[in-house]
Parts: sequence; structure tokens; C-alpha cells
Amino acid sequence: MPETPTAADRLQVLEAITDTELGHLGQDKVMATILARVREVLGVDTATVLRHDPAAQQLLAIAASGIEEEVYQDVRVPVGAGFAGKVAAQRRPVIIDHVDETTVVNSLLWERGLSTLLGVPMVAGDELIGVLHVGSLTPREFSATDIELLQLVAARLALAAQIELSSTDRAAAAALQRSLVPARLPAVPGIQFSARYVPGTEPGVGGDWYDLFALPGGRLGIVMGDVAGHGLNAAVIMGRLRSALRAYALESDDPAEVLSKLDRKVQHFEPGSLATVVYGLVTASRDSMAISLAGHLPPVLAPPGGPSVFVDAPVDPPIGVTGPGRRRTVVELPAGAVLAFYTDGLVERRDQLIDVGLQRLAGVISADQPDVVCARVMAALVGNIPAQDDIALLVARCEPN
Repeated sequence: MPETPTAADRLQVLEAITDTELGHLGQDKVMATILARVREVLGVDTATVLRHDPAAQQLLAIAASGIEEEVYQDVRVPVGAGFAGKVAAQRRPVIIDHVDETTVVNSLLWERGLSTLLGVPMVAGDELIGVLHVGSLTPREFSATDIELLQLVAARLALAAQIELSSTDRAAAAALQRSLVPARLPAVPGIQFSARYVPGTEPGVGGDWYDLFALPGGRLGIVMGDVAGHGLNAAVIMGRLRSALRAYALESDDPAEVLSKLDRKVQHFEPGSLATVVYGLVTASRDSMAISLAGHLPPVLAPPGGPSVFVDAPVDPPIGVTGPGRRRTVVELPAGAVLAFYTDGLVERRDQLIDVGLQRLAGVISADQPDVVCARVMAALVGNIPAQDDIALLVARCEPN
């Protein structure tokens, strides 16, 4: 029977999980090193880490020592089912001394011949990160010291996994967002553009995006949108909405119909998702634009020699919210006029009413060159204070006759 870990043994594991040299390794190698030392100190034959997938409510094997096939075969265990599922659901240590199909979901465990299992939850703050369990081929009793030691390791692995996942998600979301926001605005006959995009200081990448695309017959589609939420999920949904809207725009010359199809798609395939979108369709002659608003703030229109005004178009429910039929409005575009599309991060501040920001925005937009307008807007509404939320601004100018 394995001896209870001594103070020296515990120190060895502590050194393993706090070794600064491990910081230079990838997460896979860090976990493999720690699991190998845990097996050695506890005198066990296997050690496995399963990561919690909250969306699927499953545990996925991501690291193992002594039973690596769990990772190779992509083992998945439903939360609440079997041994590991019970550890995850109850968030407390669990020991079983009988391993077969009646006590575990993963057949590899009894096929391996394991006799005893000890599992502990991996928790960071209030978030369940996963489950760490060890197994012995021979019957044994796990002591309170064994459990305490494994909990210590689980806490370290949970923190490492959370940091790694957050970092990976942020990088992936940022890369996805960069790929979806045009790096260079297209050259379009009869109309000029300029744009600004500033990430907010709130944690995680937001779901703001804008888009420009040419359509058959010389028409032009202009989109500004904002997906609720932050992080990789918001960026993924943003990408899906952008692609779907482009496809629907090829099928219909009615912005209201395009947004209705987009809403139907979201409610069916992305239930619970929410986004505000404005879609404008500019005619080939550039003298008018059909527009529909799905919960989005109206664009600002600045005619030559006149004051700027908010486009007079009804605001329908956001994408993802059931409501009455969506409406289409036709807006006349005088030669030389400027249109400004934006997201609420530009005009909304926690310490003031949004009307203040909207009036300030309207007050600085005029029928000038788009890049001049963008610079003036950003100076007036952002200045030297970092934005808390993402800011997207797209300015279009119909070329004078």
C-alpha cells in the first residue's frame, strides 16, 4: 500500500506546480510535467485533467499521464454522469473503490484495470474549470493528506487553464475581428469613405463591425452592427451575421427584407443572441439610399450648406428580438452630402445621458471630406479619454456633381 505523502513529498509537488521554469512551456507540457510528478508522489498509476465545456455541459480530456489514450481518443463525460461527472456536478472530492460501467462513463478506466479513483474539482473563483482525477491499479485508501495535495494541484491547474483559455480566446477574437473589419475601404465610384475603429477598455473583444460591399447594378451596401457581449463568442456571431447579411443582400434590394431574413436566421440558429444593425442600400446614381434599422442608432446626414440631422427612419427591434414587421425608409442624398454611421460606444458614457453624446455628434458633422469628419468626430467625442466600449465610425460622402 502506498505511503501517505510526507512533508518532503508535498514540497516536491509544490515546487512542481510553482516552478517558474514551467512558465516557458506550453500548457500541454506544463500539465504533463505536473501530472507525472503527482503520480510519483501519490504512488498512483494514472492522472487525468478534464476541461469543463459549459456550452455542451461536458468534460473533455485534455491532459493525461499513464492513460494518454483518454486524450488521444477525445474522451467526453457529461457533467453529472459517472465518476468525473459527479465530481464536476457536486464540486467536491469523490473516491470510488469499484470501477466498472456502473460507476464510470469512460470505458477506458475499467479496461485499463483501475481499482480505485480519486477526483477533485478544478475551480477558479466561482467558475468550474474541470476535474482532476488519479487512479490506482491496486486497491488503496486515499488519505486526507492525499486529497488535500490533489486539491492544491487542481487549484494551480485551474488557474493555469483559465489564463490560457482567456488568452487564447482574446487572441482568437481579436484576430477574427480584424479579419472582419475592412483593412482598406473599397474604391467606389461616386462616393468616398473614411472609418475609425477603436477597441474599448472593457475586458474582451466586442462585437462591433462595419461593412461595405458592391452589389449588382452598381448599388452599394453599407452596414454597421453591434453584437451584444464580448469575447470570442461575440466575435464568432459577428462573423456569422456579416456573412449571412451579405448573402441576403444579393437576394433582395429591400433592406427591411434583408434584416428580416437575418433575424429569422439568428433566432433559429443562434437563439439568445442579440445584435443591433443598420443596413443601407445606396442606388447606382448615389442620389438616394434605402435603409432599415434593427435597434441601431440612426445615421447622421449632413447636406452641403445645411445643418446635420439624424436620418428620419423608424427603429425596429434588434436582431434576435421578435417584433412587428421591419420597415424600409428611402433617404434622399444630395450631391456632396455626408452620412455618418456609428456604434453606441461613440456616443454613450456612463456618467451622462446618451442624448448628450448624440447632440455632440450631430454638432460636429458637416459636409466635408470623410477623413476630416472622422478626425473631428473622434477629437470631439473621444479626445484623451479611453473608450470603455468599442467604437466604430464610418463616414461616407456623395461626390459633388
